[in-house]
Amino acid sequence: MTEAELIFTALAELSTRQVAETIAAKGLPENQKAARTGGGIAKRARLELEKTTGKKVVSRENYLPPSRAKKLLNP
Repeated sequence: MTEAELIFTALAELSTRQVAETIAAKGLPENQKAARTGGGIAKRARLELEKTTGKKVVSRENYLPPSRAKKLLNP
C-alpha cells in the first residue's frame, strides 16, 4: 500500500467510527449504514484528489511480501 492508500483507509475508518458514534449504532444494520457513509466520505475525498492531481491513489503495490507455500504434513 502506498502512503496515500493508508491515509484514505484511515480516513474511512475514522469517518465510519465517528458516524457510528453519532447515531449510536447498535447491531449490524446500523453499523453497515455507518460503514457505507464513512466509506463514501473517503471515496469522495479520494476522487477529488485524483481529479485534482491527475494521479491514481490506488496501486497494485502490496505492503506484505508474497506468502510462501505451506508445507502439508504427511499422515
